[in-house]
Amino acid sequence: MHFEVPKVPMHSFKDFTKHYLMIVLSILTALGLEAWIEHTHHVHAAESASAQIDEELRGTLADVRSSIKTNEERFLPMRELDTAIAKDIRDGVPAVTINQHIQAHKDDFRLSLNWPAFASQAWDVAVANQSASWIDPARLRQYSAAYADLRDASSWMTHDSTLTLDAPHMSTLRTRINLGIEVDPVEYLVVLRQMINTAAETQSHLKQLEDHLVKALPAEAGKAHG
Repeated sequence: MHFEVPKVPMHSFKDFTKHYLMIVLSILTALGLEAWIEHTHHVHAAESASAQIDEELRGTLADVRSSIKTNEERFLPMRELDTAIAKDIRDGVPAVTINQHIQAHKDDFRLSLNWPAFASQAWDVAVANQSASWIDPARLRQYSAAYADLRDASSWMTHDSTLTLDAPHMSTLRTRINLGIEVDPVEYLVVLRQMINTAAETQSHLKQLEDHLVKALPAEAGKAHG
């Protein structure tokens, strides 16, 4: 910051004092203006970052709700198949007859999980350009928690989602069924329930994630899935 001190003759202490005060006032005004401009810039940057983060999280929330709805529709046939096969076994229905039932519904014996992709570009940019540091602290904590939840959910899906599923056994049974070869009904039911449990656990994680995202986006709280 550069100031050009006006060259005026000083005839008295009063003139000097007046001149000095004018310089001080000019400096304070300039500093105040600079601070106001910087504050305005920070406010604008924070508002812009928040708007982009909100948009990104709303998109993620919509995808999560869509996945929940899609999965419910896909898992319903599996649950119905489980109920029917379990009843057949309890009722002592012959394995040959149960296998006919299994063959008739072989397309329902599959695990198809819908899992949304999580975007984080808006958050990453806000952190990188430091505009996140100018967002209201309470709101920033909500954003930070939401993105941490997204990372945790992605990690769970990648590493732990199928821990209770015997995937090779499932693949073997599917191959036998597709070839029209009889399978043991109890063995089939065990794997089917592993698939259902995996699907249910996935839904549980998605619903928890939905709740966490809503906390970061209160305006979305009342909206239905999908």
